[in-house]
Parts: sequence; C-alpha cells; structure tokens
Amino acid sequence: MNTTHYDVLIVGAGLSGIGAAAHLQRRSPGRTYQILEMRDAMGGTWDLFRYPGIRSDSDMHTLGFNFKPWKAEKAIADGPAIREYIHETADEYGVNPHIRYGHKVIRASWDSAAARWTVEVKVKGKRQHQKLTCNWLHMCAGYYKYESGYTPEFAGRDDFEGDIIHPQLWPEDYDYSGKKVVVIGSGATAMTVVPAMTDKAEHVTMLQRSPTYVVSRPSVDKMANRMRKFLPGMMAYGITRWRNVLMQLFVYNQTRRRPQKVKDRLLDMTREEIGDELVEKHFTPEYNPWDQRLCLIPDGDLFNALNEKKASVVTDHIDHFTKTGIKLKSGEELEADLIVTATGLDLQFVGGAEMIVDGRKQEPNELLNYRGARVSNIPNMSTVFGYTNASWTLRADLTSEYMCKVLNHMERENFVEARPMADGVEPAADFLDFSSGYVQRALSRFPKQGESAPWLITQNYARDIFLMRHGKLEDGALVFRRAHETVQDVAEAVPGAAE
Repeated sequence: MNTTHYDVLIVGAGLSGIGAAAHLQRRSPGRTYQILEMRDAMGGTWDLFRYPGIRSDSDMHTLGFNFKPWKAEKAIADGPAIREYIHETADEYGVNPHIRYGHKVIRASWDSAAARWTVEVKVKGKRQHQKLTCNWLHMCAGYYKYESGYTPEFAGRDDFEGDIIHPQLWPEDYDYSGKKVVVIGSGATAMTVVPAMTDKAEHVTMLQRSPTYVVSRPSVDKMANRMRKFLPGMMAYGITRWRNVLMQLFVYNQTRRRPQKVKDRLLDMTREEIGDELVEKHFTPEYNPWDQRLCLIPDGDLFNALNEKKASVVTDHIDHFTKTGIKLKSGEELEADLIVTATGLDLQFVGGAEMIVDGRKQEPNELLNYRGARVSNIPNMSTVFGYTNASWTLRADLTSEYMCKVLNHMERENFVEARPMADGVEPAADFLDFSSGYVQRALSRFPKQGESAPWLITQNYARDIFLMRHGKLEDGALVFRRAHETVQDVAEAVPGAAE
C-alpha cells in the first residue's frame, strides 16, 4: 500500500476547499498539498444541488472569496453562476492538478511521536483503502451528509402513487410540467423551490408546520455595479463587501437587543407585499428573528407567486400520506402528483470522518471549539464552519488565513505541533445557539463551547478579524511543541493547560 506525504491535506473541493488552496498558495507558498474530494466534481453544495431555482441565500459580495471580486450583475446568484466562480478561482490559482476526486476520507489518525496525520481514504472503484500522510489537516467537507438529506418518517408514504423527491437528490432531467406539487418545508430550500417550480407546474403548495421570517431583497446590487465602472475592482468589491457585512451585523445585533421591534418591522415589510391575511396565517413565527435563519427571497419571487395564485401556503401538520396526496391533522387533504421533501439536511462534523489521536478515538461532543476554527485536543487540524447570521465564506476565509498564519509561525519557530488544550475548561453551551430542527437534531455530533474566549464561537465577523487575523497565537490555550519535546512537557509549561 503506497503512502504519499504532503504538508497539507484539504478535505473537500467546494467553496471552502478551493478557497483554502488559494489562501495557502497566497499566504504560505511552497507547501505541498492535495485536496481530497469524495465526489467526481468540484463545487461542493453548488455542484451537488440541482433542484429548480437553486441559488444563494446570501449576497455574493460576502459569499464570494475576500481575494476574488464577484463581477456578475446579480448579487443573489444561481447555482450555475456560483459553480462557475469556483471553477474560475481554481483555474486562476492552478488548483486543479492538486485535486483527487472520488477520495472519501474515512479516518484520520494523529501520531505525536511522528508529528503527522495518517489519513485513510476510500477511493472510488477500488476495494483497498489508500493511506496518505500530512503535517496539517484542513477540513472543508461542509457540515452535512452529501449522500442524503433529512426526511422524517411519514405514515402512509408507500401508499402515495406519485413521485417523492428530496431536493438534495433532485434528478436533473425531471419534468414536473402540469403537476400538482406539494413542497414540505419552510426553510431556504422550500422558498427557492416553490416560486421556481411555478414556471411549469399546475400549482405549487408550500406545506409548513410553522412560519418563517421572509425578507425580500433585489437580486441586483445597483450600487455595486455602478462602483465597478468607476473604481478598481478590488476597491469596489471591498466597499460593497463591508457595507453588506456591517448591515448584516447591525440587523443581527438589533434582533438580539430589540427583538420585538425587529419582528414588527419584518412583518410590516411582508404585509406590504402580500397583505394582512397571509401574514397573520402563514408568515408570523412564534420565535424571535435570528433564533432561526431568516429566509432571503430575491425580487420578492415567492410573494409574486402567491399574489398571482400560482402558489399557496398551508400551515398544518401532516397526519399521513394517501394515494393522491397528503392528509393533514386538520382533516384537509392536499392533492399532489409530486411531493418535494424540503425537510432539511443531515448534519455531521468534519464530513463524518473518524478522528483518532495517539490511538484514542475522539468523540466530537466531548471536545470544545477553539476560535471557531479548531477543536480541543486535536493537533494540527483546522475545521471550516461558517456563520449562522452571515455568509459562510466570511469565516471560511478567516479560518484558512488562520491556518496559514499557524503554519508560518510553526515553520519560523521550528515547531512540529500546535494543539488547543482545554484541560480544566468546562463545556458551557452547544456548538450553535440555533433553534432550527436540523441543528437541534445534530448537536450531539458536534463539539461544545466554553464560557469564555477562546472557547466561544462568535457570530461577529468584525470581532473575528481581530481575533483570527491579528490576535496573538500563543494565548495560553494553543500549545506549540518542537520535535524533541513531548506533549506532557509543553502542557506542564503552560499555566492552566495541564491538569
């Protein structure tokens, strides 16, 4: 069995993984690296999801990389445009030769004596697993299972004589022309699919258990497009990016300080689009804004579909599926030829890979987050997980920059290991403070948070810039080790790090 060694292994060739490779080449050049991608194509989410209307629910001036301006006219972009942007980036930075497709990471084992990872990979089409080694492991595998989404058990499912499709597994050539469609769910996916399917379906019904906050925003950022005509590309992009970041941060902070005021404003905006009756029945959530993610719809497309009677919303609970549709708890029956189960993702940590440190399997829920980019007790590994209240790539960029910063520091000081040590720090909170069902179902699979920095996950990009980009590395929790030292040696030398 051949073993190949690299300075860095990046897991995942989506938005985060391609960005990480570019950051590595820009900020820590000369290192050998490979990207291990379990699928046969680049793009991650933006290649996997092919359902009608697939688009971002963040503006591309913040979802785009901080080093590559988004130049397309639409700021709320569709899946193909985002996929093209990722491919462009890979081409510009020569990333393609470094990607191994059909390589799924099964297990990663750290050996302190050798100061390296051994990564076990299932290679598509091969029976025997391959092993690669590296000095640093950068996990960009996303936060959900790519193989399948989450679908609850529905009584009578097998009785339904029509088609049932989860958006994550949408057949690209599926024809829904003239069909009565029921979309189960009220999250970002449902609110994308519903208006998009009205182009050919007879009627589309969004069936939700409870309402979600919905915000309409123009898909075209006119100010950003104008600035690009008069300013250098990176300057125009930077201004737009920071304008949007600060606006997102302001709105989020207002939801924490004045939740009722923000709630009233959001509902008033929705009333202006679709009137009092629909808002009271179907668009007034019981929770406060940003206790779950707000749903962004471009150019009011969902509201337009409702006003034109091409789509409708039903708020109820499912009793069971029937031959011809769905019977609700209220007794009403919804007829359907197609049921779309936009019921969420199945979350997992670091792509579901098993993590082993010096022969001991690491249980994520027994560990603590470190700076939103690493995990306690696991050396030489960084993990990308985006913001819940802002664009994913904002933190992905910061995490990749932080990885480069640590690697460069280790090279200068001749360190072989960097390990966050949380001995004596008690877990104080779950990984995410988010009430959405798909998050709550999976919290036991993720690390915890501590009471104070650096064991907190902040949802504040501006603060994280200072913490990650400008904060000192040797903070008493992150322990560095040279080859001749043992883990215990350096732990005992750092106050509070050893037991």
